[in-house]
Amino acid sequence: MTNEDATADARPVRPKPDPKAIDRKARFAIPVHLPEKQDPALRTHNWDEVTFLFDGETAKAEAQRCIQCPAAPCMKACPVHNDIPGAFWLLELGDLSGAADVFRETSELPEMCGRLCPQERLCEGHCVVGKNALPVQIGKLETFITETQRSSGQYQRPTPAAATGRSVGIVGAGPAGIGAAERLALAGHAVTIYDAWPLPGGLLRYGIPNFKLNKPAVDWKFDDLAALGVEVVADTLVGSDLSFDAVTAKHNAIFLAFGAPQDASLGIPNEDAPGVFRASSFLVRGNLPPEELPKTMREPLPHAKNVVVVGGGDTSMDCVRTAIRLGAEHVTLIYRRTEAEMQGRTEERKHAREEGVQFEFLTAPLEIVLGPDGAVAALKCRRMRLGEPDETGRARPEPVPNSEFEVSADVLVTAIGYNADPVWGEVAPQVNRDQWGRVLVNPATMWTSQPGVFAGGDNVNGADLVVTALADGQKAATAIDEYLKSLPA
Repeated sequence: MTNEDATADARPVRPKPDPKAIDRKARFAIPVHLPEKQDPALRTHNWDEVTFLFDGETAKAEAQRCIQCPAAPCMKACPVHNDIPGAFWLLELGDLSGAADVFRETSELPEMCGRLCPQERLCEGHCVVGKNALPVQIGKLETFITETQRSSGQYQRPTPAAATGRSVGIVGAGPAGIGAAERLALAGHAVTIYDAWPLPGGLLRYGIPNFKLNKPAVDWKFDDLAALGVEVVADTLVGSDLSFDAVTAKHNAIFLAFGAPQDASLGIPNEDAPGVFRASSFLVRGNLPPEELPKTMREPLPHAKNVVVVGGGDTSMDCVRTAIRLGAEHVTLIYRRTEAEMQGRTEERKHAREEGVQFEFLTAPLEIVLGPDGAVAALKCRRMRLGEPDETGRARPEPVPNSEFEVSADVLVTAIGYNADPVWGEVAPQVNRDQWGRVLVNPATMWTSQPGVFAGGDNVNGADLVVTALADGQKAATAIDEYLKSLPA
């Protein structure tokens, strides 16, 4: 069972290009079209999205750069296998709503994925046009197409199947939970999502800054789910506010999608000093109003002149760019390898540099230096050099002797990754986990070791992409639907 299966019979026959009529040579000659962006001098003083949406004519012109190649490597590289050429062909023909529906057939989160996916590693990284020029701007077109369909009132919510009398409980309202919830609700099952945050959305609301993802896009999605009958029980931590046994007793099946919410630790002296923040705490307190936060996180962040962030992924970029918008005069990113080894998006590093962030590569933190008041005053570091590759294939950083130095800091943010919450070993002891606390599943069905309990997303994979969590949610929904159908009447 998938959205695709459920709606296939009702789908209109979509026009497709005649391969013989596509002048690929002419399309290769079309120049790239990019959407406009806020000027760095302006955007550092607001929280609005950096990149504006395409206008209609520019979007059409960029879509025409797609050569409609039959192999569609972009489609294969997408974890949810969006029919990218098909959507762009409809956009060329002027059918924007039809193009948006093509994305929605395979993705519950096209507005978000268009903004957040690392397209350079996925669809755009496999675009044939990109072999000789900039690839077709797939992500930005996906965002434009689906967001414009919404804002113009052309989006029509799908109709769920008849009620089955079966019930599914989903723990976690992030991408994996959303993907599973929508597909299961469309299949006619009653769905309840339990989430610890005051408002639903998981990392889409609480982990992604507003300048990358506007929150109305998140609100729209939960309006859709509510229209399908999905119930959200927010501000409720399963295992504390509500026992896992109580949740399992209420539903015919459970999907665990609680993510990897634990910030990793540097393991250096004074990491618990005042002025030191984990990335998740820093981001939510910097980007959301107090009334949308848990009561324990409503204290404002201190005003900081010098902010140092340790990390090398997209979360670290979110932190440095948030610090700039909070008014810090000097923001420095510390990373122990070179930029070539960084795992985050190139575009995000470009934005950070434009906004005044300083990068210290081949630099490792040694100790948090405290001031007379006991709060952070500096970060003691040392220079590194690259040695032989480690188990990930990246060059291993090695210390340079006698290279220690300090970077002034009145706020230090650690953004070095996330881990699964170890408390689940006690909350759900029948659900087997690996040595890192990640839930073990059958990758074909997302079954856990506990009957009727499935899992997917970051609590299975470790901290990963929005789209991979979404794909897990879709796969789990198929398996859960099959399981529910197998139950005795």
